[in-house]
Formats: sequence, C-alpha cells, structure tokens
Amino acid sequence: MYNGHIDAVEHVSHFNQRMDVHSKNETLMCKVLPSSLGPVAMRWFNGLGVCSIDSFKELTRVFGSRFVTCSRVPRLLDSLLSISMREGKTLKTYSDRYWEMFNEIDGDFDDVVIRTFKVSLPTKHDLRKSLTKKPVRTVLLLMDRINEYKWVEED
Repeated sequence: MYNGHIDAVEHVSHFNQRMDVHSKNETLMCKVLPSSLGPVAMRWFNGLGVCSIDSFKELTRVFGSRFVTCSRVPRLLDSLLSISMREGKTLKTYSDRYWEMFNEIDGDFDDVVIRTFKVSLPTKHDLRKSLTKKPVRTVLLLMDRINEYKWVEED
C-alpha cells in the first residue's frame, strides 16, 4: 500500500512485479493500481481529470513526478567511512549499523566494503586481526566471518 512516505518508483516496481502476468493489459493495470494506494495518493488519483491519462506508462510517470519528494536517494559509498565500531559496543551492533548503511548504497563495491568494514574495527579487535591475516574476497565471506566472531562474543 502506497502511503505517500515511501519511494514511488519502488512502489510501482513492486506493483509491476505483482501484476507481471497482466502487464500486457494496460487498461487492467491502470484500474488495479489505485487499489495499492493509501489515502493521500488516492486523493491525488481521484483528482486526475477524466481521460487525462493515455497509458499505464504515463500514469506511473505522473505518479512518480507527483510523489518525487518521497523518492529514495541512494547513499554514496563514502557513507560507509562514517561508521566505526565505538568503544564499548558489540560487534553485532557495529555490523548491524554497517549492513543497514550498506543496503542503502547502489552499486557493487565488494573490495571497498570489505576494507572499510575491517579498518573501522578497533586495531586490537580479533576480527580485524583475522581479516588482516586471512583476507576475505567477497561480502558473503565477510558476513560469514563476522557471524563466527559474533558467536564468540556472545558466549
């Protein structure tokens, strides 16, 4: 349900995914889209002039331009540099914050992600030492190594 506070492009993308089997039927797509709109967007939709929209593509373009202020702007890669493991915080807390930020960045930067995670750990942290001695090559392997150390930390 589009509530006016989430990214309009993402909403349309999810809607298209759900409606994939009907994607060739533009009329149906235009008639079903309103069922995914919350009160604010529904008021906007109801305010559209009769016959003012000629296609589903135009409807989604107008929808996106109306709710453009809700669009998610991807974070820059250097946002990861602002995160570090704070004194007295757990590896779990640090990694949760790091991956939350990571998920907001567009692109494929595994090597940079791995390095920034490692250098943001305290110099004496066992995980940092492990990553220095035995580097990982993928984010998935980094996550596995983090999980190993989180278990040790929790025990």
